[in-house]
Amino acid sequence: MGRFGGSFGRMADMAAVVRNEALDEVDRRIVDLLRDDARLANSRLAEQVGIAPSTCLARVRSLVERGVITAFSAIVSPAALGLGLEALISVSIRTGARQRIGEFRADLEHRPEVRQLFFLGGSEDFVLHVAVRDTDALRDFVVEQLSAHPAVASTRTSLVFQHHENRLSPVG
Repeated sequence: MGRFGGSFGRMADMAAVVRNEALDEVDRRIVDLLRDDARLANSRLAEQVGIAPSTCLARVRSLVERGVITAFSAIVSPAALGLGLEALISVSIRTGARQRIGEFRADLEHRPEVRQLFFLGGSEDFVLHVAVRDTDALRDFVVEQLSAHPAVASTRTSLVFQHHENRLSPVG
């Protein structure tokens, strides 16, 4: 399984599971609180939701099993790791290379520069969120890893000046 949740088929299967089981208000509250602080102790989470700790633990386990919660993780600043430049790179696949999309995606899943990978429908086939040391490292990645790939028709790179991830949006 890759860094981005496994195969696209598995992600589609998980989406079907999530769609078929609606979240009640207790589940929504649990998800909102964990999205704000994934390290929240079960006893504190239960207290804030207003349910027993054993019930809370069972609910969290159910949310994980159903694919609603897919990970508990720390979000680390790329700059703190010496990766001071972030970019979004749009990639278009050659018309005759559609059969190589899986191979291309698998190659990118293992690249340390790639923070996020989006497979799209539209004018581009992929958008990559990358974090690199500097402009030289970005150029090397685009030229040597993307443009040189036999499946790639074109790339377009945009630098990220500022990034905000809305982790606190309500579930609904």
